[in-house]
Amino acid sequence: MPEICRFFGIIVSLYWRDHNPPHIHFTYGNYECSISVLDRIVDGQAPAKVIAKVNQWMDLHETEILTLWEKAQKGDKLNKIEPLK
Repeated sequence: MPEICRFFGIIVSLYWRDHNPPHIHFTYGNYECSISVLDRIVDGQAPAKVIAKVNQWMDLHETEILTLWEKAQKGDKLNKIEPLK
């Protein structure tokens, strides 16, 4: 599972050839979640402030995330996305 970004202790990844809808996976300490890119449905549990940071990052990079999703579906190499600052 390639890591595509890391910020504030949050590690964001995509799986190759993962199921639809497009989503990312993120970990924060012992918390593991996924969140859909388009409707932001969260699967898993994490502190609300962490989910808010992930959503903020996704708002800034949604187009890039969807481009990487397409690459991941093909098994292509994934580049990193700029972290939230």
